[in-house]
Amino acid sequence: MSQEKTIRETTESGLTALMKNYANYNLWANATIVNWLKTKADEVVQQEVPSSFSSIKLTLIHMRATERYWLSVLNQSTEEITDKTDETLEDVYTTFLEGSVALADQVNTMGNDRLLDTTLIVNPWFQCDFQNFDYVMQVINHTTYHRGQIITIGRNLGFTDAPMTDYNYYNVFGK
Repeated sequence: MSQEKTIRETTESGLTALMKNYANYNLWANATIVNWLKTKADEVVQQEVPSSFSSIKLTLIHMRATERYWLSVLNQSTEEITDKTDETLEDVYTTFLEGSVALADQVNTMGNDRLLDTTLIVNPWFQCDFQNFDYVMQVINHTTYHRGQIITIGRNLGFTDAPMTDYNYYNVFGK
């Protein structure tokens, strides 16, 4: 029995460390993308392209809203999330990174018990009652997916100098 408990405690503390590392990775990767995009002309970053979102700017706005949504789930708030699209690109960069900081801060304050707790979500699109670490993974996987889209959109716009934002790269060089 005590060996079982020790294994569970080790796994849980490993899970907590992993979630915190992933949240910090997400912030680093988003900042890396934003810093790269800031070297590009605003008109090009806002240029319409055939993609799931019609520009890099709109992709960032979607990512920001989604991070805010999952943050509201993790901190159990009822904040209404909107996708304002009439902001300047600089404002989008700033508020996007502020949201990533808030998400990382929230996850970094969560202990094993909170990460293992479940949170019921009922909204117009789905209903679920998963453990909070699943929601952390959801939001980070979501932003990773869209960072890849941004790189692909950028490539189609002529950007050939995309930064490396892989998780392993962060663990080796980004910390």
